[in-house]
Amino acid sequence: MERVTGTMISAEEIRAAVERLGKQISEDYAGSGKEIVVVGILKGAFVFLADLVRQISCPMILDFMQVSSYYSGTVSTGNVRIKKDLDFDIAGRDVLIVEDIIDSGITMQCLKRELYSRNPRSIKVVAAFDKPSRRKVDFTADYIGIEVPDEFIVGYGLDFDGKYRNLPDVCVLEVDGGDK
Repeated sequence: MERVTGTMISAEEIRAAVERLGKQISEDYAGSGKEIVVVGILKGAFVFLADLVRQISCPMILDFMQVSSYYSGTVSTGNVRIKKDLDFDIAGRDVLIVEDIIDSGITMQCLKRELYSRNPRSIKVVAAFDKPSRRKVDFTADYIGIEVPDEFIVGYGLDFDGKYRNLPDVCVLEVDGGDK
């Protein structure tokens, strides 16, 4: 049994962070003369991605990947698998990976390694939320929206077994017998 116990981050705070990130990314890629390949990581990042790309003024193309290290529950398995791969060739291109949350860092570390093997010009990672207290590998996103404490959170695209993605705020979820 699970239950939402309270709001951690309001929709207004999220909106301000997304605007800040969009401005910074636009400044960093301005004048490069090349479009960036923005890669949304499904399913969790879809809400953040939709909001973020509307704040970025650079030319871009969108693509999606689905990767997972959570197969059911609240603890990463540590094994990463690609469930949906890119449609575009990223060789010689600037890639911006859009992720909902960096937790253990394992998924992003493995994904960056995989994508670098495809010879992009650069890869940067933007995360809506960062939970550094749970890091199992040395990984830091290039752009971070909001740092969060060691709680299991849902809303704004983040889920538990497919539920709660539609909440506009980020909320704390308690799971009986679960782990963070």
